Amino acid sequence: MTKVAVQNDPVVTTAAAAILAEMKTVSVSLVYAAFLTDDGFDVARLPSRTTDGPRFASMASSMQALGDAVAHELRIGTTEYIIISAEKGYVVQLRVPGHVMVLSALFDNDATIGAALSIARRYAGKMAEVLGA
Repeated sequence: MTKVAVQNDPVVTTAAAAILAEMKTVSVSLVYAAFLTDDGFDVARLPSRTTDGPRFASMASSMQALGDAVAHELRIGTTEYIIISAEKGYVVQLRVPGHVMVLSALFDNDATIGAALSIARRYAGKMAEVLGA
């Protein structure tokens, strides 16, 4: 039996979209969020007029791989999360525990980094529950 890739599994993509929608209702500071695979495929994302989802997934997976490589090279353990702080907001990115999936979320400046990280952790954990972690 052939296993369906996570980005092509309708149960996973539907659950991921629902989790992102719930995440948006909880955080008014959330601008954009996506679940993506380690190899750069889009699993689910919030609608956006300004973000190219597949391109974002590719860039975010590359960022995750670079963070993992730096942590490995420096021998500081596994990467817990990556934060990009910019003039107009924060990107908080973390792995879905136990899986080759990443949650990447853009928050505006109304959120603190701590609040953004807390929200991202909670919803990455919810996705892990769906995937059976």
